[in-house]
Amino acid sequence: MLVLTLGAAAIGFGFLVLALMTGSVVWAWACIVVCIVGAVLLLVGALTGKRPPLEPDK
Repeated sequence: MLVLTLGAAAIGFGFLVLALMTGSVVWAWACIVVCIVGAVLLLVGALTGKRPPLEPDK
């Protein structure tokens, strides 16, 4: 899941650079959408991450 988040961040950064170079609002919105998707992936990965096993009752 972390790899997908890093990939989304890289794609978002690419869209940001493209938006700044061209001055296009469409690329800026694409950057925002990709960043939101990356944030959701990061949140899902953090919530479903590995948890330490419970200790058995003695």
